[in-house]
Amino acid sequence: CTVDDRVTRVAWLNRSTILYAGNDKWSIDNRVVILSNTKTQYSIKIHNVDVYDEGPYTCSVQTDNHPKTSRVHLIVQVPPQIVNISSDITVNEGSSVTLMCLAFGRPEPTVTWRHLSGKGQGFVSEDEYLEITGITREQSGEYECSAVNDVAVPDVRKVKVTVNYPPYISNAKNTGASVGQKGILQCEASAVPVAEFQWFKEDTRLANGLEGVRIESKGRLSTLTFFNVSEKDYGNYTCVAMNKLGNTNASIILYGPGAVHDGGNAASRAAAGLCLWATLLARLLLDF
Repeated sequence: CTVDDRVTRVAWLNRSTILYAGNDKWSIDNRVVILSNTKTQYSIKIHNVDVYDEGPYTCSVQTDNHPKTSRVHLIVQVPPQIVNISSDITVNEGSSVTLMCLAFGRPEPTVTWRHLSGKGQGFVSEDEYLEITGITREQSGEYECSAVNDVAVPDVRKVKVTVNYPPYISNAKNTGASVGQKGILQCEASAVPVAEFQWFKEDTRLANGLEGVRIESKGRLSTLTFFNVSEKDYGNYTCVAMNKLGNTNASIILYGPGAVHDGGNAASRAAAGLCLWATLLARLLLDF
């Protein structure tokens, strides 16, 4: 506050509250101190400013003629801060999902959601709430919430969305092997949660270690290994992949040298699948 020789009294006020009158402190706030009281300047200082300090401040000056006032408005800026955000979530494919990201700052921060997928950062929305209707497996992954108001660096937080979906067999190829040699059938299935595998020959479920076969399942891949292929091993096998959301199956043929086979025979695969499920259903009914 600029003053001159004609000034006889000075005071600083915050709204109607007197902070200082001359050198006398009226405020009980230890953060407010007098900075200078000279013939040319009357100034105060506020340490550790917070949002409650925002507002009008008045310098009141008394001269011989009449009082004068000058006013300044203090604007307090606050860096963006995310104060509440959704927790990591697991949902089934097709469900509706709402993610929340509440942020504080002055000026009011802009909140942006982005999907961090394997294909890069995909822009999703500019809102505190992100709503996804009928979520798909491709929409799983990390979602990044960013709060920006240009006062300081953005505040960034992430939420992981896991989408459960039933198994889908992505790779199952017919394989040839000679008698006396090793033969390996492979079945690969995508699923969340990870699929469990079962192997069948016709309507008989195969057990690991019996009749010279080994079944190994790890992650998305299951293998059926024949250590010493015999004539009776040739034929059609069914791989079944299942999790809590459903199941699927694929028919795979182990054939010998010179055998005629059709790796893309959808009709034979469908028939084998129907035969297998009919057998399983009959077993369930008998058990019931």
